[in-house]
Amino acid sequence: MIMQGEYLIGGAASAHPGGGKGRPAIEIDRLHYSARDRHGRDVRILEDLSLTVAEGEFLAIVGPSGCGKSTALNFIAGLAAGHQSGSVRALGRPVQGISPGIGYMFQTHGLLPWRTIAQNVELGLELKGTPPAERAAASARLLRELGLAGFERHYPAELSGGMRQRVSLARTLATDPALLLMDEPFGALDAQTKLLVQDGFVAFWETYRKTVVFVTHDLAEAIFLADRIVVMSARPGRVKAQYAVPFARPRRLAAIRTDQAFSDLWERIWLDLEDEARSSMQGVAHA
Repeated sequence: MIMQGEYLIGGAASAHPGGGKGRPAIEIDRLHYSARDRHGRDVRILEDLSLTVAEGEFLAIVGPSGCGKSTALNFIAGLAAGHQSGSVRALGRPVQGISPGIGYMFQTHGLLPWRTIAQNVELGLELKGTPPAERAAASARLLRELGLAGFERHYPAELSGGMRQRVSLARTLATDPALLLMDEPFGALDAQTKLLVQDGFVAFWETYRKTVVFVTHDLAEAIFLADRIVVMSARPGRVKAQYAVPFARPRRLAAIRTDQAFSDLWERIWLDLEDEARSSMQGVAHA
């Protein structure tokens, strides 16, 4: 539902909050997850988390530290294990281990320092047994589209932080995943580099329209990149609210950040997030 003619859509009150009209690429149904802390106690990380993401949708997830954002990504990717109930489906199948149709990009680039840039991009294809000529062609195309043509024979240490993150993105995209999970991939970049990388990435995404689930602490980044923003509660994490982003595509940050709708949406999301962030900080203080 739309509330007060604005951007808030059914959040925690909706059993399966979702956006878009395409087929679901991700379906999380009442997921519960606990883990043991350093004292051996069970700690609830996720509680009754339900979320649907449509094919081709760009979803951003924001929430206080420790609320389970990255844990939710790990369940989608098939990397999480432990005490749980509920179900997770990705790309039309129950998640049971790692799927080759899912790409995962982390905050740290994880490039292999002894391999050239081209060799790093080709790594996933190499592991799949793709012929060398096909690997080289895919690597060259992605590096060109991400503004890195001419750096194929360089090594990671010779590139800036922003360039290394673009190489990491190219490596993730090289296997042509249907679903892209991104856990604060630009969070470690300086402010100016981050803006440039965001601008290049959103232009790339608008061409290929992969399904993306993007975790971030940066509300402006979430608004700029996403079609929809989910706000998670403090631990145990669940969907508190979700917002449709009203800006048409193609989208450029310089054009929308001065729009009053950008400021209004940022403020609405922050009001939802502020109490959860305070609650999370108090929980840490008493842990």
